[in-house]
Amino acid sequence: MKRLRHNHNYFANKDKFSDLPDCILLPILSFLNAKPVVQTCILSKRWKNLWKSLPVLTLGFSTDKPVKNSNKFMSKILSLRDASESLHTLDFHRYAIRTLCGVKWIIKYAVSHNVQHLDIHLKCRLQQFPPCLFSSLTSLSLRSFTSLRSFTFLVRDDGCVEPFSALNKLNSLIINICEVVDAQNLCISSATLVNLTIVTSGRAHTAYFGFELSAPSLSTFSFSGVPLQKLSRSNDNLSAVIHVSIDVDYWLYKAATPLVLLNWLVELANIKSLTVTSTTLKVLSRVPDLLKFEFSSLCNMKSLRVKKKYSSVLPDGLVEFLLQNSPSAEVDIVD
Repeated sequence: MKRLRHNHNYFANKDKFSDLPDCILLPILSFLNAKPVVQTCILSKRWKNLWKSLPVLTLGFSTDKPVKNSNKFMSKILSLRDASESLHTLDFHRYAIRTLCGVKWIIKYAVSHNVQHLDIHLKCRLQQFPPCLFSSLTSLSLRSFTSLRSFTFLVRDDGCVEPFSALNKLNSLIINICEVVDAQNLCISSATLVNLTIVTSGRAHTAYFGFELSAPSLSTFSFSGVPLQKLSRSNDNLSAVIHVSIDVDYWLYKAATPLVLLNWLVELANIKSLTVTSTTLKVLSRVPDLLKFEFSSLCNMKSLRVKKKYSSVLPDGLVEFLLQNSPSAEVDIVD
């Protein structure tokens, strides 16, 4: 009997990946940057138009230098994309967009396609952020590489800086190195905001400013940098916060920072889990007669996590101080 010698090779060489349905292939491709995804169009007819239906689009380059004709490339991708397909997430960063006009054009595209998650990670100064346009956003991330080229929020005629109040579906917000012009505070006002992450610059020349929160639904709050002022005018605005993480920059803190930090712990009265760094405790220990201070906060705390930084030793009595109203809380000290 004649053997079928090529049977094994047939199955080995068969493109099983292309046989997968779109509902599986598209999420897989969504993990890649736009350029290699678009390049799949040359594989076969099956792949020719597949990339045009991506629900997640990442516009970026893995390089530290500007990419020639990057604006033209991004413009072509968005113009050829299937506009009838929903775009759930838009992420653009690095040197993908080289001009302010390009940034504004990308933002307009996001608005017109009802993007829900927008991640902007640029080395570009965006002078004015148009929050009134983003009625569909549920998640927003603003990130900058340096404090010299960061997102800048301009003060309104009434003296306030409140760029997010019009985002009536906003659930998650990340602010990583930004600037406030001609105002002391950045107001973060949102009735729907649940998760908030703030990272301030670690550069000494950065202009410092405070934050004023009005977020009654806020549940998780993470901060890294130097706290400068009270978080909120009313503790009621922070009553829903139950998960908090604070990492204070010990090398750049101001004279008033220890008392401000103590005030934060008073304001965040209902938290159930608290994560702090050893540098945070070191700054807190600078409060005069701290260990004699009795406060009514942290009564509901179930867990306390302390992360050691720079091999620093924990200040004496600080862990016990935080546990004074919740002695049965679980304590985890991480080296």
